Order: sequence, then C-alpha cells, then structure tokens
Amino acid sequence: DYIVVKMIPDNRLPPRHLHSVHTGKTFAVIKWESPYDSPDQDMLYAVAVKDLVRKTDKIYKVKTRNSTVEYTIKKLEPGGKYHVIVQLGNMSKESSMKINTVPLSAPDALKIITENDHILLFWKSLALKESNFNESRGYEIHMFDSLMNITAYLGNTTENFFKVSNLKIGHNYSFTVQARCLYSGQMCGEPATLLYDELGTGEDYSATKTGRATDVAAIVVPVLFLLLVTLGIGFVVLYMRHRRLQNSFTAFANSHYSSRLGSAIFSSGDDLGDEDDEAPMITGFSDDVPMVIA
Repeated sequence: DYIVVKMIPDNRLPPRHLHSVHTGKTFAVIKWESPYDSPDQDMLYAVAVKDLVRKTDKIYKVKTRNSTVEYTIKKLEPGGKYHVIVQLGNMSKESSMKINTVPLSAPDALKIITENDHILLFWKSLALKESNFNESRGYEIHMFDSLMNITAYLGNTTENFFKVSNLKIGHNYSFTVQARCLYSGQMCGEPATLLYDELGTGEDYSATKTGRATDVAAIVVPVLFLLLVTLGIGFVVLYMRHRRLQNSFTAFANSHYSSRLGSAIFSSGDDLGDEDDEAPMITGFSDDVPMVIA
C-alpha cells in the first residue's frame, strides 16, 4: 500500500542558493532558486540593490514560474560596491549577498621624460579603451618613496601628462596613475605603475621583462647591421684595389710590348750610364735597312 502526500508550499521561505554568476564593469548576473521545488504558479520576486558608496537603493521586480532564476542587474558603476537582497513579493524571508563591480582599467603606455629639474609623466587616454570613462573625470597621481617608505598624493589632472618636481638624488620612486577616485576614494580605477630611480630611467613594472628584451634587441640589431655594412664596404674596397692593380700592370705591360718580338721588353738599368738617362732606347734593326759603316 502507498499514499501520495503533497506538501503545502510555504511562501515565507527565502529564495535558495543566491550567488553571482558574472560581474562586469556596469552589470552583474545573479542566480537563485525558488523557495520550494516546481512552483505551480508564477512567483513574484523583489530584487533590492543597495549602493554602498552612493547610499542609494533600487528595487526591481521579477515574475517567473521557473525553479531556477537568472537575472541581470544593469546600470551599475565601475568599481562600485553593492548589497543585493532577493525575497518574495510578500516580504518573506530574504537572501542577500554583496558584489563589487570591475573597476576601470589602468592607463596604457605610462612613460617618463626627464628634464633638467623635473620629470614628465605621459600616458594614453583611458577613453580610448573605456567607453564608461569621461575625460572630465580626470586622473590622480600617487608617488611612493622606497627609501623613506612614504606614499604621497601628488594631485589630479584632466590631461594626459603630469609634471613632478623636487625629486631627491639617491631615492627610488614608484609612480601610479589611475582614473580619479570618486566619493571619498571609494570608486577608483586600476593603477598603472612605473618605477623611477635617481639616474632618471623609468621602467614599467608590469612589463619589465618585455621592456628589457626589447632594449637588448634594439641594441643588438643595429650593431649587427653596422657590422654587415662594414664588411660589405671592406670587400668592395679590396675588390676595387685588386682591379686597379691588375689594370695598372696590364697597362704597363702593354706599353713595353714589342709586336716584332712578340714579347714585352724590360730593362734593369744596370747597363746604362748616367749620361745616357735621356737617350732613347734602341730596340733593334730591321733586315731591309742597309747598315752604313763610316
């Protein structure tokens, strides 16, 4: 024998297994299950979103019969902090959780240019890759002195550069640039960090290995190119000298060549006197010219 028992649904129970599925810069996807399995009618949920930074509240209504509910909360702010409460519309027991949205990215290509008595920090505009960033918000710059172990706030700017003066010789500094923090420093962007020493060399800490490899390549490649050019020029010079010597010898041999004898005539000069230096050399006589003896 058996009997079927159907439990009476308790609408005072809270939603089950409330959790975050995905969190972005301006949205969050949350998920939960109904207070009991297989609802036989539509259930109305109230989703309350409390902004812990701005101290504001928003309430959204979700009506569904599904046992598992997935909902996307939109119009959030990057780097924000929120408290989410989900309960049935009859104000039953609630389930809650906290979520933090993804902050704005760090500025790209942070570089240092050294001047006589100061340095200039340069970076790319954050608006190039962040559609939620407005240049009017600006950037804020911090400096950490590793020798003194002190972090200082240098100021903020709406430009893409910042001037830093009064640096001390022998001190190592770390500079950070990020989207300006809002509401008492509670909503900030990710910082871009740059190391700087007393020699005036700036180095991107997040890309140290890549930067060093690039610097080595930038030195080795030109040196190899110069060596190849030098070797090429050397081969050309040697070839031209060889050709010049060969041409000079050929011209010299042709100037002493006798077509009658079929050979070149050279003289060592030992059989000639000093008084005959300017006398023409007698090269021979022809058989058809008579010899006259006085």
